[in-house]
Amino acid sequence: MIPQRIQFYLYILFALIVIIFSCQKNSNENNESKESKKQIDSLINKADQFDKEEKFNNAFHYYNQTKLNANQKTDIEKIAFSLLKMSEIQQNNGDYIGSETTATEAIPYIIKANNLDYTWTIYRILGINYFFTYDFENSILYYQKAYQLNTDKKRKIAMKNNIALVYREQKKYKPAIQIFKTILNEEEIRNNPTLFSKALDNLGYCYTLDSNPIAIDFLNQALQIRLKQKDALGLGMSYKHLSQFYKNSNPELYKKYAKLAYEKYTKANCIDDRLKSLELIIKYSNGAELKKNSITYIELVDSISIVRQKAKNEFARIKYDSKKEKDENLELKANKTENELQLERQKNRNIVSYIIIAFSLFLILILYFYMTARATKDKIEATYQSETHISKKLHDELANDIYHTMAFAENKNLSVTENKEQLLNHLDAIYLRTRDISKENSPVITDENYVFYLKEMISGFDTTHTNLLINGLDFISWNDIERNKKITVYRVLQELLVNMKKHSNATLVGITFKTVDKNIFINYIDNGKGANIDDITFKNGLHNVEQRVLNIKGQIDIDSAPQKGFKVFLKFTI
Repeated sequence: MIPQRIQFYLYILFALIVIIFSCQKNSNENNESKESKKQIDSLINKADQFDKEEKFNNAFHYYNQTKLNANQKTDIEKIAFSLLKMSEIQQNNGDYIGSETTATEAIPYIIKANNLDYTWTIYRILGINYFFTYDFENSILYYQKAYQLNTDKKRKIAMKNNIALVYREQKKYKPAIQIFKTILNEEEIRNNPTLFSKALDNLGYCYTLDSNPIAIDFLNQALQIRLKQKDALGLGMSYKHLSQFYKNSNPELYKKYAKLAYEKYTKANCIDDRLKSLELIIKYSNGAELKKNSITYIELVDSISIVRQKAKNEFARIKYDSKKEKDENLELKANKTENELQLERQKNRNIVSYIIIAFSLFLILILYFYMTARATKDKIEATYQSETHISKKLHDELANDIYHTMAFAENKNLSVTENKEQLLNHLDAIYLRTRDISKENSPVITDENYVFYLKEMISGFDTTHTNLLINGLDFISWNDIERNKKITVYRVLQELLVNMKKHSNATLVGITFKTVDKNIFINYIDNGKGANIDDITFKNGLHNVEQRVLNIKGQIDIDSAPQKGFKVFLKFTI
C-alpha cells in the first residue's frame, strides 16, 4: 500500500497534469481546421485505386486517413464508407477480430448516413466475422438483420444461403436442407450455372452430413456443371465434398477426390481449403507419404499464421501511426496560433515542468520500490504454487496407488507367482509416475546442451499412437537467447505436450521453430479433439503457459475449435 502522504502528492501531480492538458485541449479545439472536400475525395480515390490493385496495406492506410481527416458532421457517409472498406480488407486477410472492431466502429456513422447499401454490407461483414470466430448465434442474428432489409432478391438469397451454412456448421441439418432446397428453386439461381452448381453442392454436402445417400446425385450434378465451366475453385469444393461422401464407404475414392480437391485449391490459390483437403489426404496416408503430407501441412499452417499475424500487426500499426500523426499535426497547428502568447505561458510552463519532473522522479522511485517488493512477493508465491502443484500431483497420482498396492500386499499370498508379478507391476507403475513427476519439475539445462535436452523432452511424447514432428529447431541460435527465455520455451512446450497427452487424443503433433527479424516464432499444432476457444478456462497448465510467455514479454495466440485440433502461436524477441 502507498502511504497517504505520498498519495496526497500524487493527487497534486495528477491535478497539475490535468490542468495542463485541459488548457492544451481547449486551445486545440478552438483552432481545429478540417480538410477540404477536395482533399478527402483525393484520399478516397487513392484508397480505391490501391484496393483495386490488391495493395491492401496502402488501401487500408488511405481509407484510415480519410476517416481521420473527414469532418465528423458533414462527411458522415465518407467516414462510413472508409470504415466499411477497412473492415472488408481486415476480413479478407483473416483478421476477423480486427474486422469486427472496425465494423462496430462504423455502425453509428452508417445509422446517421441512413444508407441501405452500407447497412446491408455491415451486417453481412459482422455475420461472416462471427461465423469464422465460431459465434454462430450472433452470425445468424446479423444475417437475419441483413435479410430483413428492403434489398433486392439476389441479396436476400445470399443471406438465406449464409444462414443455412451456419445451421450446417451447428449440425442442424434439417433446417439447413430446407433452406438449400428453397434456394435451388429460385429462378435467379437456376439461370446462373455458377450459383446453381454451388446450391446443388451445398445441398448435396448437407445430405452427406445427414447420412442421406441421395447426396451423391446432387454432388455429381454440381460436378458436371463445374467441369463444363472449368471453375477451379468450384471443382475443388466438389471434389472435397465427394471425398467426404465416400469417407466411410470407399477409401480409394475418398483419397482420389481428396487429392483432386487439393490440386484444384492449389491452382485457385485458396489456402484455407487447400489445408482442409490436405487434412483429408493425411487421414488415409501412411509411411513416407504421411510424413511428407504432414510436413507440407505444418509448413502451410506456419506460413498462414505468420502472414496473417503480420497483416494484423500492420493494420494495427497503420491505425496507431495515423492517429499519432494526426495528433501531432493538430498540436503543431495549435502551437502556431499561440505564438503571441508563448512567451507569457513559457514562464508558467517551466515552473510546472520542474514540478512535474520532481514529482515524476519521486513517483518513479516509489514505483521502483513497490515493483521490487511485488516481484519478491510473486517469486515467493510462485515457489509456493510450485510446491503445492508437486504435492497435489504426489497425492493424486501416487498416494492412492501406494495405498492400493499396500492393501494388495497385505491381502494376497505373495508366494503365488501371479500375485507376485502383479505386485511388481504395481511397483513399476509407481516408479514410472514418480520419475515423470521428477522430470517435470527438474531444473532445465540451458548450456550448450540445451537443444539435446529439449529434443529429449519432446521425443518423450512421441509414441506409437502419436506422431510428433519437429521443424527448424536446429536452425535457432539458442546461445544468443537469454537463459530465462530458454527455460520458458522448454516449460511451455512441456506443458502443451502434457496437455495434449492428457486431453486431446491427438495422432499428429507438429512444432515449428523460425527466426524472423530477431524474433523467435514457435508454432504448435495438433489434430486432437480441440475445444471451443470461448469455453477454455485458463487455469493450471494453460494459465502457466500464458503467464510464462507474458513474463518474457512475448506474445501468445491460442486457436482451437471442437474436432479441429489445437494451435498455439508464440513469439518473443531474441
